[in-house]
Amino acid sequence: MSSQEENRQVTVRKEKLVAIREQGVNPYPNDFKPKHPISEVLDQYRDQEDVEVLKAAEIQIAGRVMLLRNFGKLTFCHIQDERSRMQIAVMRDEVGADLYRTVFRKVEVGDILGVSGHLFRTKTNELTVRVQQFKLLAKSVRPLPEKFHGLEDLETRYRQRYLDLIVNQDVRTLFRTRSKVIRLIRNYMEDHGFLEVETPMMHPIPGGATARPFATHHNALDRELFLRIAPELYLKRLIVGGFERVFEINRNFRNEGLSVRHNPEFTMMEFYQAYADYNDLMDFTEALMGHVVEEIHGKMVVTHQGNEIDFSKGWPRLTMQEALVKHAGTDADKMTDRAYLEELVKKQGLEPDSTWDDGKLTLELFEVLVEEKLIQPTFIIDYPISVSPLSRRSDSRPDVAERFELFINGWEIANAFSELNDPADQADRFSKQVEAKEAGDDEAMHFDEDYIRALEFGMPPTGGEGIGIDRFVMLLTDSSAIREVLLFPQMRPESKG
Repeated sequence: MSSQEENRQVTVRKEKLVAIREQGVNPYPNDFKPKHPISEVLDQYRDQEDVEVLKAAEIQIAGRVMLLRNFGKLTFCHIQDERSRMQIAVMRDEVGADLYRTVFRKVEVGDILGVSGHLFRTKTNELTVRVQQFKLLAKSVRPLPEKFHGLEDLETRYRQRYLDLIVNQDVRTLFRTRSKVIRLIRNYMEDHGFLEVETPMMHPIPGGATARPFATHHNALDRELFLRIAPELYLKRLIVGGFERVFEINRNFRNEGLSVRHNPEFTMMEFYQAYADYNDLMDFTEALMGHVVEEIHGKMVVTHQGNEIDFSKGWPRLTMQEALVKHAGTDADKMTDRAYLEELVKKQGLEPDSTWDDGKLTLELFEVLVEEKLIQPTFIIDYPISVSPLSRRSDSRPDVAERFELFINGWEIANAFSELNDPADQADRFSKQVEAKEAGDDEAMHFDEDYIRALEFGMPPTGGEGIGIDRFVMLLTDSSAIREVLLFPQMRPESKG
C-alpha cells in the first residue's frame, strides 16, 4: 500500500470515527467482558451438529476484525483474539436497524468488537456466532497491511512488531514457545535446587565478560555507571556469601554490532554451583537442554534451516587443537609450533601482533576455521588460559583453563568453567587485563577490587555457566535471525526519505 493510499484510508477512518461519536457512541469503552476465549468455543462445539444445542449456547467473545464481507442487511466477519479466529454473522434485524446503519456499517478490518449471541452453522458448515448484540471496543484509524496476505516485509515486521503479531499467527506462536522455553528452564533449575536471584543491571565497574559496555551517568551519585555485560561477578559474590546454587535469567547489554546472531541487549541464563567443576556442568547442560527440547518438540531431533540437530546425550568433547585437526585438517604435531600457528593465522587474512600468545593464535584459527562447522552439539574444552581471565587453571596443564564453550549449528550457545577462586591469581589476571585495556583493547576487563576482596573471604570450588537464551530459542523455532525471537529488537534509525 502506498503512503498516499494509506493517508487516504486514515482520513476516511477518522471521518467514520467522528460520525460514530456524533451518534453518542463511545468508540473506546471499557465495559465489555468476554466470557469465552474463541479457542474454547471452537474446541467445545467444533464437532457439534445438533442445531438446538448450538442455538442454546450463549456465546460472548471479543477480538479484532480480520475479514469483513458485507451483503447489505447481513455482514460476515472473522474476529481474532490472542489464539484463535472465528466467524460471526451480524444481521440488521437482529441488532437493530439504527445501530446497524449508524455504527456497524462503519466497522472496518482492524476494529475491535465485542459480541454476544448463539451458534449456528452456515451453508458451508462453518461454525458461526449469530450476533444478538455487539459493541465497538476500539476503532482502528490505520488500515492493516496487505489486507488478506499477512505482513511479509521484514523491516516493518521488526520495527512495528504489534502489526506482525496482529496478522501473523506463526509469530504469536513463536513467542509463546519462547515463553515456554524460559519457563521450562526456570522450573528445571528450581527442581535441581537452584535459587533464582536478581543482581544489579547498573554496575560501577563492568565485568564478568570481555565486551564493550554501555556507559551512563547517575546524577545523584555523580558517578559513571555501566549497563551490565554479565552478572557473573555478582552471582559469585553470592556463592561466597553461602548460597550454593544460584541462577539468574535476565538481560545483558554489550555495545557491539548488529547481526543475525547479535543484538545489543540479549537474554542469558547464568548459574553457579558450589562443589562442581566444568565436567559436572557439561553433564548438567546436556540434561537441561535435552529436557527442554523434548518438552517443546516431543523428540530429541530438531530441524533448523535444513540441518537436523540431535540433542540426544553423548555430545562430543574436543579441545580446540583437536577440533582444528578434525574439522580444519591442521597438523596435529605442529599445534604448539608458534611459527606454524602464525603462518596459518596470516593465511586467514589476520595480522597477529606481539601481544598474541599461542593461545590467542589458536583461538583466532578456531573461530575462523572450525566454529561454523560444529552443527551437532559439541563441547570445546580446555581453552587457553590467556583468553580465559575468570577461569580456573588446570592442575595438570597450567597453560589451559578448565573451560568449555558449547557450539550448536555453528553458534556459541554456552560458556562455562570451573571458577577461579584463588584471589592472588585472579588479581594477577585482572592486572593483565588492565594492561591490555591501556594498550587499546576496549573489551578488556577492569580491575574489580571488591570482587578480589570477596574472594579473599573464601569462595568454595565452583562451576559457573552462561547460556544464550535467544540463540537456543532460535534453534527450537527454526528462526534464522535473532531479531525473529526478540519482540522488539534494536533497529537502525527509520529512514524518513
